[in-house]
Amino acid sequence: MLKIFGTHDDNTVKQMWTCLGVGSAVGGVLCADGHLGYAQPVGGVIAYEKHISVSGVGFDIGCGNCAARLDFTMKELRPRLDQIARDIQRHISFGIGRSNPEAVEHPLFDSAVWHEVYDDLDKTPRIRVKNADELRDVARNQLGTVGAGNHYVDLFEDEEGYAWIGVHFGSRGLGHKTATHFLSRAGGKDGMMVAPTVIESDSDLGARYLAAMELAGEYAMAGREWVVDRIRRLLAAKVTDKVHNHHNYAWRERHGDADYWVVRKGATPSFPGQRGFVGGSMGDDAVIIEGVETPENAEAFYSSIHGAGRLFGRNVAKKTFTREQMDEWLRQKGVILHGGDLDESPMAYRRLDDVLRSHEGTIKVLHRLRPVMVLMAGKDVRDPYKD
Repeated sequence: MLKIFGTHDDNTVKQMWTCLGVGSAVGGVLCADGHLGYAQPVGGVIAYEKHISVSGVGFDIGCGNCAARLDFTMKELRPRLDQIARDIQRHISFGIGRSNPEAVEHPLFDSAVWHEVYDDLDKTPRIRVKNADELRDVARNQLGTVGAGNHYVDLFEDEEGYAWIGVHFGSRGLGHKTATHFLSRAGGKDGMMVAPTVIESDSDLGARYLAAMELAGEYAMAGREWVVDRIRRLLAAKVTDKVHNHHNYAWRERHGDADYWVVRKGATPSFPGQRGFVGGSMGDDAVIIEGVETPENAEAFYSSIHGAGRLFGRNVAKKTFTREQMDEWLRQKGVILHGGDLDESPMAYRRLDDVLRSHEGTIKVLHRLRPVMVLMAGKDVRDPYKD
């Protein structure tokens, strides 16, 4: 069973059908923001009886969004936006291989999982760490850094004029090295149109992967929490509401009368009453959504969009659009951009409202957040994550 929202190119749909033919898959969903990904479409959801898809969770394990409403209005913050941008760029690192300028400790670094699941890293030379201690050092240095590609820090304004902090990123080098290691151990293949790499969840390798995935997910969550709190402190503000969710992860869930491993790659969980933060492009509104109880949402394994979805790949976007076009779009929207490049231009994405309409009857929009300032890694910074 494959449930499709919106319209998609033939290769994206074909890729979903390939995924459904591997392992113990019982059903799948292709969300309206979906597009071709590595071995599984971004925006693709697969439910398995007894398998975990390393390809489906992807390289950026636990990638997700966090949005926090502040007790300041945007009107109060506007006079100091230039200083706010400088402060954020001084305290938050953007780009690949970056370290946090501040030492960040967290209980997850004391977990026994590091040595329990990463005891054979030396068998995967591409990850450039030899053991669990070296991997943990990399992770500790990067906790609270944002990364490159479509990862961002935004300031938004809601319908009532209140300011929101929005962030999007995942588990950084830890997730990428973890995925690379387990793909190698499971015999996975490189490439876009390859079969997904699945592991039996009750096998030794599956148990180790699940423990590593949970650790990387906790790490991603901790990083987003740290960035939001660091910016809150820079603004001397209080958080009055927060919405936080993964969209690259696998969950054990009950659907109907059965339990499944539901692997979401670029898809937001949308169980009834569950809220999610969904960003558009840098030049479009974001939304806070909430899942509703309908047969259609149940058929979708309670899954929804994670963003607007790309229309153009990164390299194609750079060749198709000009900086002048992007700047004019942002000028008309009143968005201040720091960093970014043409691969992230609004023209490279679907319009979020169109995507949301395809999911009517499964979610409701609680808030619309208008972007005021966007901060991203600068030009010519390669995105290391393959999702």
